[in-house]
Amino acid sequence: MINLYDTHGRPLGSISETHLQFLIDSMEEESLDDQDYYLEAATLDYLEARGADMELVHFLRGLLGDHTGLTVRWSRD
Repeated sequence: MINLYDTHGRPLGSISETHLQFLIDSMEEESLDDQDYYLEAATLDYLEARGADMELVHFLRGLLGDHTGLTVRWSRD
């Protein structure tokens, strides 16, 4: 499992390797070591349009909640 954290290091939940690979394939990374993503409603719409698993989309929408944007960091713990 892949654990997700906010920018303060607080755990947000876990996603599968398959979900992580989808994010890696779909999102822009600034470097090979980049392990964070900025999420906003438009990002989640984009992921859904690319065919993201609905479980992942619902999970990420839940994390975003009422925020206009949220940076999440992933880690293989």
